[in-house]
Amino acid sequence: MTSKALTTDGLSAYQVQERISAGQVNAQQAGSGRSLGAIFRANLFTLFNGVVGGAFLLLLVLGKWQDALFGIAVIANVIIGIGQEFASKRTLDRLAILNQPLARVRRGGEVQQIAIADVVLDDLLELRPGDQLAADATVVSGTNLEIDESLLTGEAEPVAKFESDALMAGSGVIAGSGSARVSRVGAETYSSRITLEARRFSLVKSELRNALNRIIKWVTWALLPIMAIVANGQMQAVGGWAKAIDSGAWVDAAVGSIASIISMVPQGLVLITSIAFAVSAMKLAGQQVLLQELAAVEGLARVDIICFDKTGTLTAGEIGFDAATAIGEPKPEFANWQQVLAFFGDDPDANATAKCLRGHFENDGVAASAAVPFSSKRKWSSFSFAGSNAGLGQTWVLGAPELVLLDNSPSHLEALKLAETQAALGKRTLVLAATTSASASTDSSAASSNETLPAHLTPVAIVTFKEQVRGDAFQTLSYFKEQGVSVRIISGDNPTTVAAVAAEAGLETLGSPIDARELGEDITELSEALENNNIFGRVTPEQKRNMVAALQSRGHTVAMTGDGVNDALALKIADIGIAMGSGAAATRAVANLVLLDGQFASLPGVMGEGRRVIANIERISKLFLTKTVWAMTLAIVFGLMFWSFPFLPRQLSAVDGFIIGVPAFALALLPNSRRYLPGFLKRSLMFCVPAGLVIAAAVISLELLTQAGRQSGEAWLPAEAQTATSMIFSITGLWVLSSLARPFDAWRIGIITAMTLAGLGFFTITPIRDFFGFVSLSGEQLTSTFIIAGAASLLIELANQILGKLNRK
Repeated sequence: MTSKALTTDGLSAYQVQERISAGQVNAQQAGSGRSLGAIFRANLFTLFNGVVGGAFLLLLVLGKWQDALFGIAVIANVIIGIGQEFASKRTLDRLAILNQPLARVRRGGEVQQIAIADVVLDDLLELRPGDQLAADATVVSGTNLEIDESLLTGEAEPVAKFESDALMAGSGVIAGSGSARVSRVGAETYSSRITLEARRFSLVKSELRNALNRIIKWVTWALLPIMAIVANGQMQAVGGWAKAIDSGAWVDAAVGSIASIISMVPQGLVLITSIAFAVSAMKLAGQQVLLQELAAVEGLARVDIICFDKTGTLTAGEIGFDAATAIGEPKPEFANWQQVLAFFGDDPDANATAKCLRGHFENDGVAASAAVPFSSKRKWSSFSFAGSNAGLGQTWVLGAPELVLLDNSPSHLEALKLAETQAALGKRTLVLAATTSASASTDSSAASSNETLPAHLTPVAIVTFKEQVRGDAFQTLSYFKEQGVSVRIISGDNPTTVAAVAAEAGLETLGSPIDARELGEDITELSEALENNNIFGRVTPEQKRNMVAALQSRGHTVAMTGDGVNDALALKIADIGIAMGSGAAATRAVANLVLLDGQFASLPGVMGEGRRVIANIERISKLFLTKTVWAMTLAIVFGLMFWSFPFLPRQLSAVDGFIIGVPAFALALLPNSRRYLPGFLKRSLMFCVPAGLVIAAAVISLELLTQAGRQSGEAWLPAEAQTATSMIFSITGLWVLSSLARPFDAWRIGIITAMTLAGLGFFTITPIRDFFGFVSLSGEQLTSTFIIAGAASLLIELANQILGKLNRK
């Protein structure tokens, strides 16, 4: 095949197969993040698993298998973590594949739509507005082709592209049309870093995960020196290192040291956090919501302002032709204006609005001599016809009335008034204007680059379109109002039209509808306008981006929804970008989550899921971190005082199970609609540090009591002291659990009741009690234990109430 044929007709089937055989395909490592091997390594090889796993193996070597029960929990945690992440990965992979955008290529002279992965080297891409480049390519031909390279370069301004210009994978077509030959495919292009990266299953950085990582870092730094203090203290408690080794007492000292060490490790916290996010991702996937970043669940829970682009969000996104009404009696040279509307509608590069004209008007096939395509920046397009063909005038413009009719002439003012009347009814309104002025360019190449309106335009007709307000819009907006989330409508349409549609959807107007052309670029002025008004029209893509930034400058957490290429810039910088599944490929690629079915009503469910996850993780983190605080305190005190550690590893495993492990999993999956507020780490520490110190003080008090008893001849046996200590952990731990489970409902009461019964079973059912080394206590011992535990619980409650009030201020 000749070079010319290759350029005009694209590849033949034989040439495509040749390139596939040579591996010159655009298939990239699809997948949502880590491979199975990477998942396995990330869940297994952690510092905490190393510490706890080493302690587990040491106890097995020493023959203390009863005290090694915590190892079973570690193994189960690793298996659950691997299984859950891999299941989530598979689910999201399938969704990503099913919802990948397609590439439009010309092969054998025919245009086909194929999967991005099936594009091969030298394929001829056919480019239309809204397309995203599937591979690196070189322009073969183009008409007014404008490319948005902001995803690659950060530059917001569209770039005009001409023959032989390079196009990069990941950039989007803003305006015009053309064809481009693929020059690089697969891993050699930007697509593997842009499109695939946008779909990764990843636990990205967030306030919640950053706080947890910080806590783990602190614990990690403290763990090694405390381990040394504990080991030395336990050896000194049995007479020193030499005596312990000679007498064999080092075995019991080692068991005590291990009990101290494993109590400090919040090993289940990160696991439950990961599982909670992963479960949410799978749950939302079942509701046709694709999370491209898991942190989007958390992010949407923190949103306090959500911005909508009217079309495709408040409205169904399907625009229908309403009417075309002549303005007065058209001049003879403009008599065939309806034929011109057909020309605008049949244009291959027509935008979604102009396409609605198809089928309503007839075009007799007259060819245009020049054209300026529609762009969201200009908000108008034009065609020129050479020689004023029979009633076709010379140049015609179709666009937003207030951006086309700029004169103060009577005809312009009359047309603007008519357009405003239709806009107030919620209709999208365009004006068809024409001119016979010689100043309008008739040269194709000149018109291609001329973005200046022709002079002496005469309004010929008002063209209106209707949009269907989504049936779920009212309910969704009501939900956001109830949840304290403010709404801003940011649209490219006439602000009067936007206000009418918003009112129909049930949105209460704040301030008055604003024409964005009246707004300056000053960020302070812009943010002030956004604080006091909620409906904005005639907003350019750059302004949408600036508006999101202005809201963020005021400390707001901003979500942006959209479906068009003109929304991509705003989606990219928003805290949470939400794309409709039917939206442009470039829009879906930069969004944090995609509503695959395009259902606006899915947003409350996503927000509710985010709030459930983040509030529950904060709750369970307090369970784990309270234990870490008392464990570290006891390790330091007992190590420095050379006291034998007051419980066995198996006893800690038992108590851990019903005061933290099981309830943490249950609480992580319960409903919770509390809105997330910044300050997770501060709130957690304000609860955990006082509660942990009180529990540690209770155990130290019991230790002092037992030592006083030994001196007075009323010695506590080691097993009795260990049982009493475990009871204190159980009672105070259940009180902490009840504090964090508030407000109570049937499920939470059920969890606390079940855990309390489980605790009683460990201490009263003989076979279980004997296995864990618990013994019966005398009435006096029980009284002392309950008094200490009760006093500690009371102090925890008082601290929680006092600090809770301070935290709410």
